Amino acid sequence: MKIFNHDIQTSTHEAVGGTHLYSGRVLGLSGQDDIVQIHPALKSEWGAICAHYLQVGLSHSQNVVWDLSLDHLQCKGYEPSVYLFGDAVHKSSAHAKLFRAMDASWFQVVEFINSKNNFMHLAQTLNMAVPSTACFHSAEAIPSLDRFAYPCYFKPSVSDSGFGIVRCTSSRQLSATLLELGNQIPFQVQVEVATSTFINLQYQITENGVRHLLASEQILNGCVHGGNRYPTMHQPWSLFDPMAEWLAQQGMKGVFAFDAAVIQNGSAMEYLAIECNPRFNGSSYPTLIAEKLGIPQWSCETFETHHHSLADIDLKGLEFEPQTGTGIILINWGTVLVGKISVLLAGTIEQQATLKQHLQQRLVDPKQLSISTKALADWEPARI
Repeated sequence: MKIFNHDIQTSTHEAVGGTHLYSGRVLGLSGQDDIVQIHPALKSEWGAICAHYLQVGLSHSQNVVWDLSLDHLQCKGYEPSVYLFGDAVHKSSAHAKLFRAMDASWFQVVEFINSKNNFMHLAQTLNMAVPSTACFHSAEAIPSLDRFAYPCYFKPSVSDSGFGIVRCTSSRQLSATLLELGNQIPFQVQVEVATSTFINLQYQITENGVRHLLASEQILNGCVHGGNRYPTMHQPWSLFDPMAEWLAQQGMKGVFAFDAAVIQNGSAMEYLAIECNPRFNGSSYPTLIAEKLGIPQWSCETFETHHHSLADIDLKGLEFEPQTGTGIILINWGTVLVGKISVLLAGTIEQQATLKQHLQQRLVDPKQLSISTKALADWEPARI
């Protein structure tokens, strides 16, 4: 039996917005005898999400604690499952001390590899291919900005959801970024990789060792993770297994993942390691729910909506049907309170596109939709 507390506030900067509402997305991973901790603000959506999961055939725990206190993780007889085993925002917090006391080895390896700079040093030690990257403790350590190839990316050594990452097209822009952020935190400057294809390789530590969980292609909005698509032709597990095994030997537990860039050189493929996410990530939730329901092809994306309650969103005719293997499943449902939801789209590429189109139409305020429709009807092309 497990107790789930997938609050992300200890790993994600609050500027990302609505972070206290993400704890609900782990519900679909739970079993009947598990305990799930969810933020009390999501109580209003409980009836709607239970009805939705019943409709799509997704079993889950009914044992909910409407409180995110980490003290519950020490409940006897339950294995703790958390988003991040540590505190990436406040390293000396009470949360960090609790995690260290619970499992020092797990805490330390997470803290180590959650640093992009540490990841780069370890990757180079293990002879893994990486983009050209320079790591620094502060801006004062940079000898000259002319040494970098542009465009490049300024990346805080510890960052989640793309927070603080800045694309710089010139030394002037990089200089301005360094003045604003560089003296405050360790960071890296990484050359832009000439590709539009990035993949995510998820691993899981089990009683039998390190397991290949799933490889998926990333859907990116700029440099921010927007979703994932499965399956993918890219399966470079052997390139990342050495680091995965090293992390396991150091005490890593649960789910973790690597991000990589895909470079095509003629008929050959090259994979460049970007970073390690020593935690659950955005693709973990649709991955494990799809595995639970036996869904062989899917994508997962985040959508904005004018609605602020699940009860106001009409999903009739779109919800996943186990018999056909197609339809939508709500993943990150709690964020509807701030006007966005993440959804798994099950089916072929064509079916996913159709589902996405119909869903987006239903996420719009009907009043706004009627105004837009009328405006379109009244519109006439310019006469030249």
